[in-house]
Amino acid sequence: MSKLASESFSAVSRDRLAAQQASLLRALLAGAPAPDGFDDNRIRAQAHALLSKRSRVTWHLRPDLAAELGDRFGVLFAEYAAGHPKTVGLRARQDAEQFGLWLVAQGHLTPSRRPWWRLTGRRDRIM
Repeated sequence: MSKLASESFSAVSRDRLAAQQASLLRALLAGAPAPDGFDDNRIRAQAHALLSKRSRVTWHLRPDLAAELGDRFGVLFAEYAAGHPKTVGLRARQDAEQFGLWLVAQGHLTPSRRPWWRLTGRRDRIM
Protein backbone atom coordinates (compact mmCIF):
# COMPACT_ATOMS: atom_id res chain seq x y z
CA MET A 1 0.00 0.00 0.00
CA SER A 2 1.33 3.41 -0.92
CA LYS A 3 1.93 6.08 1.69
CA LEU A 4 -0.90 8.20 0.25
CA ALA A 5 -3.35 5.29 0.35
CA SER A 6 -2.29 4.49 3.92
CA GLU A 7 -2.82 8.10 5.04
CA SER A 8 -6.23 8.21 3.32
CA PHE A 9 -7.26 4.95 5.00
CA SER A 10 -6.12 6.30 8.37
CA ALA A 11 -8.16 9.47 7.92
CA VAL A 12 -11.26 7.44 7.05
CA SER A 13 -10.65 5.18 10.05
CA ARG A 14 -10.29 8.18 12.37
CA ASP A 15 -13.46 9.76 11.00
CA ARG A 16 -15.37 6.51 11.42
CA LEU A 17 -14.09 6.05 14.97
CA ALA A 18 -14.99 9.65 15.84
CA ALA A 19 -18.54 9.11 14.53
CA GLN A 20 -18.89 5.90 16.56
CA GLN A 21 -17.62 7.62 19.70
CA ALA A 22 -20.03 10.53 19.19
CA SER A 23 -22.89 8.05 18.81
CA LEU A 24 -21.90 6.32 22.05
CA LEU A 25 -21.72 9.64 23.91
CA ARG A 26 -25.19 10.62 22.64
CA ALA A 27 -26.52 7.32 23.97
CA LEU A 28 -24.85 7.79 27.36
CA LEU A 29 -25.54 11.48 27.88
CA ALA A 30 -28.53 12.46 25.76
CA GLY A 31 -30.81 9.42 25.69
CA ALA A 32 -30.11 8.45 22.08
CA PRO A 33 -30.42 4.78 21.07
CA ALA A 34 -27.43 2.54 21.73
CA PRO A 35 -25.10 2.28 18.73
CA ASP A 36 -24.80 -0.96 16.80
CA GLY A 37 -22.73 -3.51 18.64
CA PHE A 38 -23.58 -2.24 22.13
CA ASP A 39 -25.94 -3.89 24.59
CA ASP A 40 -29.00 -1.65 25.12
CA ASN A 41 -29.42 -2.69 28.75
CA ARG A 42 -25.82 -1.94 29.63
CA ILE A 43 -25.92 1.44 27.90
CA ARG A 44 -29.14 2.36 29.76
CA ALA A 45 -27.64 1.23 33.08
CA GLN A 46 -24.49 3.29 32.51
CA ALA A 47 -26.52 6.31 31.36
CA HIS A 48 -28.58 6.06 34.56
CA ALA A 49 -25.40 5.88 36.65
CA LEU A 50 -24.00 8.99 34.93
CA LEU A 51 -27.27 10.88 35.48
CA SER A 52 -27.27 9.87 39.15
CA LYS A 53 -23.70 11.11 39.56
CA ARG A 54 -24.55 14.42 37.86
CA SER A 55 -27.59 14.80 40.12
CA ARG A 56 -25.56 14.09 43.29
CA VAL A 57 -22.91 16.62 42.31
CA THR A 58 -25.59 19.26 41.71
CA TRP A 59 -27.22 18.38 45.04
CA HIS A 60 -23.89 18.99 46.82
CA LEU A 61 -23.13 22.19 44.93
CA ARG A 62 -26.59 23.70 45.40
CA PRO A 63 -27.88 22.55 48.80
CA ASP A 64 -30.42 25.38 48.71
CA LEU A 65 -32.14 23.78 45.73
CA ALA A 66 -32.07 20.35 47.35
CA ALA A 67 -33.57 21.76 50.57
CA GLU A 68 -36.29 23.74 48.83
CA LEU A 69 -37.29 20.98 46.40
CA GLY A 70 -37.09 18.10 48.87
CA ASP A 71 -38.29 14.84 47.30
CA ARG A 72 -38.92 16.59 43.98
CA PHE A 73 -35.20 17.26 43.43
CA GLY A 74 -34.41 13.96 41.68
CA VAL A 75 -37.44 14.00 39.39
CA LEU A 76 -36.96 17.63 38.42
CA PHE A 77 -33.23 17.17 37.85
CA ALA A 78 -33.92 14.21 35.55
CA GLU A 79 -36.40 16.37 33.60
CA TYR A 80 -33.83 19.18 33.36
CA ALA A 81 -31.03 16.81 32.33
CA ALA A 82 -33.17 15.24 29.59
CA GLY A 83 -33.46 18.63 27.92
CA HIS A 84 -29.96 19.81 28.80
CA PRO A 85 -27.45 17.02 28.18
CA LYS A 86 -23.95 17.53 29.54
CA THR A 87 -21.71 19.09 26.91
CA VAL A 88 -17.97 19.42 26.49
CA GLY A 89 -16.66 22.23 28.65
CA LEU A 90 -19.74 22.51 30.89
CA ARG A 91 -18.42 22.63 34.44
CA ALA A 92 -20.37 21.12 37.33
CA ARG A 93 -20.95 24.51 38.98
CA GLN A 94 -22.23 25.97 35.71
CA ASP A 95 -24.57 23.00 35.33
CA ALA A 96 -25.86 23.48 38.88
CA GLU A 97 -26.45 27.19 38.26
CA GLN A 98 -28.25 26.44 35.00
CA PHE A 99 -30.46 23.94 36.82
CA GLY A 100 -31.40 26.64 39.32
CA LEU A 101 -32.24 29.07 36.52
CA TRP A 102 -34.26 26.37 34.75
CA LEU A 103 -36.27 25.73 37.93
CA VAL A 104 -37.19 29.40 38.12
CA ALA A 105 -37.99 29.61 34.38
CA GLN A 106 -40.25 26.54 34.65
CA GLY A 107 -42.06 27.96 37.68
CA HIS A 108 -40.82 25.34 40.16
CA LEU A 109 -39.08 27.99 42.28
CA THR A 110 -39.34 31.72 42.73
CA PRO A 111 -36.24 33.81 42.15
CA SER A 112 -34.19 34.47 45.26
CA ARG A 113 -33.24 38.03 46.13
CA ARG A 114 -30.01 36.85 47.75
CA PRO A 115 -27.30 34.63 46.29
CA TRP A 116 -27.72 31.03 47.40
CA TRP A 117 -24.40 30.92 49.27
CA ARG A 118 -25.61 33.72 51.53
CA LEU A 119 -28.82 31.80 52.22
CA THR A 120 -26.93 28.64 53.20
CA GLY A 121 -23.84 30.16 54.79
CA ARG A 122 -21.58 28.30 52.36
CA ARG A 123 -18.59 30.19 51.12
CA ASP A 124 -17.19 27.70 48.59
CA ARG A 125 -18.60 29.55 45.60
CA ILE A 126 -15.49 29.44 43.42
CA MET A 127 -16.41 29.02 39.76
